[in-house]
Amino acid sequence: MSQDSKDSKDPIGAHLGQSLAALERATKDAAMLAAARAIAAAMIAALRAGNKLMVVGNGGSAADAQHIAAEIIGRYKQDRPGYAALALTTDTSALTAIANDYGFEQVFARQVEGLGRRGDVLLALSTSGRSPNILAALRKARDIGLVTIGFTGLRGDALGALCDHLLVAPTDDTPVVQQIHLAVAHGICDEIERTMMREALRK
Repeated sequence: MSQDSKDSKDPIGAHLGQSLAALERATKDAAMLAAARAIAAAMIAALRAGNKLMVVGNGGSAADAQHIAAEIIGRYKQDRPGYAALALTTDTSALTAIANDYGFEQVFARQVEGLGRRGDVLLALSTSGRSPNILAALRKARDIGLVTIGFTGLRGDALGALCDHLLVAPTDDTPVVQQIHLAVAHGICDEIERTMMREALRK
């Protein structure tokens, strides 16, 4: 039986196999791991200075934006103070008003303009790296002095032109890109929490 035949009869197992292979590639991707460590350091520096993290994305990445922000402002694994983080994907009144008045391309950029302050961090999730509203948000963030971070896949590295830090998942399969983004984000949340807690204990 061919591999294609096996995959068509067991799509769940096939997907898990593809995910596992991509995660194994990610664990050996020195550039991606270095980017993740630099991103964690940038977020820690911002939070330490009293700045905030804003997260944006579309579709599944919008859900991931909310998930990541919740891990930061709530907790990841340890009881500790809340750190300033918000997803710009959740306020339906703002999203629909901005989309209606300015166009969907501006739904995140307008919020970045109103809420962002120099030294804050914008984390933009885009598997394609080409979403117009993500690119507009990153441009606005740069204009007002935010640290810009992008998470994308193998076909989205053009996003890097607008990012201080870019994390590229080693796959172009959208669902698997999103899985790697969330797995890496969990690792970053762990690093943020451990570092901030250690520093709090020293004070």
